[in-house]
Amino acid sequence: MPVNPQIQAVLDLFAQAPPVDYATITAATLREVNDRPMGFGDPIAMARVDDLELVLPLRNLPARLYVPEGAEGTLPLVIYYHGGGWVIGTIETHDGTCRALARASGAAVLSVGYRLAPEHPYPEPVEDCYDALVWASRHAADLGCDPARLAVAGDSAGGNLSAAVAIMARDRAGPALRHQLLIYPVTDDDYSLASYAENGGGEYFLGEAMMRWFWEQYLGDVRSAPLARVGSTANLAGLPPASVYTAEFDPLRDEGMAYAKRLEAAGNSVDAAVAPGMIHGFFSMLDFVPDALPWIERAGANLRRDLA
Repeated sequence: MPVNPQIQAVLDLFAQAPPVDYATITAATLREVNDRPMGFGDPIAMARVDDLELVLPLRNLPARLYVPEGAEGTLPLVIYYHGGGWVIGTIETHDGTCRALARASGAAVLSVGYRLAPEHPYPEPVEDCYDALVWASRHAADLGCDPARLAVAGDSAGGNLSAAVAIMARDRAGPALRHQLLIYPVTDDDYSLASYAENGGGEYFLGEAMMRWFWEQYLGDVRSAPLARVGSTANLAGLPPASVYTAEFDPLRDEGMAYAKRLEAAGNSVDAAVAPGMIHGFFSMLDFVPDALPWIERAGANLRRDLA
C-alpha cells in the first residue's frame, strides 16, 4: 500500500531539514539536531511520573517511572529502552511513547537512560540495560510493582537492547520475564535485505547510510558482538513471549520479521506483524500519526495478557 497520509505529512516536514552528511557528522551534532521530543499539546495524563536514579556498580543511570491513571494495587512493570541507534535519543524523546504504552498496558513503565555510543560503545549500553532490569527486579516493591511480573520493551536500537536483555536474563539466570516487546528492532547489520533495497535511500527517514554510521559508533573496534547482532544468535529457545512489529517502509523491516520467525521456530510465542504504510519511528509519532494508536494498543493488550 502507499505511505500512510499522516506519515507523508511527517516526511514532508523532515524533507525541509538540511541533509546530514554521515561521512562527517559527529554524535554531538546529531544529538543537537535529533534529541527533541516529538509531540505537541498536553502529554497523556499519568497517575504519577517520577524521575529516578538507578545506582548500579560503578555508574548511576537516570530513569523515569510512569504509573498510569486508574492503576490499583501492585502493578506489573515494563522496563523500556529508547531507540536512537545507540547514539541519540533520551528519556525525554520517548516520554510520549512511554506514557502511551503505560496507558495501553495498564502497567508501570520504567524508562532507562542507558549510556550512549560512541563514548560508551558495545557492550556498555547493553550491560546498562541488563543491570537496569536487575535493579528493577530488586526494587520493584519500592516502586509499587510486582517483581514476578516483568517485561522489557524498546524501539529500534532499544528493541535490539530488549532482545539482548531477554537472552542475557535467560543465560545468566536473571529476572524472569513475561514478555518482550520489540518495535522495529535492529537485529543484524545485513544490508543485502530487500527492505534495504526498497527503503534504504533515506527518503523514509531511516536510511542505510544512517544505519551504517550507527553500527560504526556502537561497535567501534569490536569485531565479535553476539549480543549486538541478536539476529545471528544461535540459540533462541526458552525466551519470553514476544511482540515484534515492523513498518512497511522501513529498511529494518526484513531483519525484524526474520527475527520473529526465528523466535517462533525456537518454540517461543510470537505476535509479529508489518504495519502497512508506516515508517521507522511511527510508534513515537502518535501526536502526528493517530493511525499509530492501534499498534500501541495491540502491544498494550499483549502486555496486559502476559503480565496478568
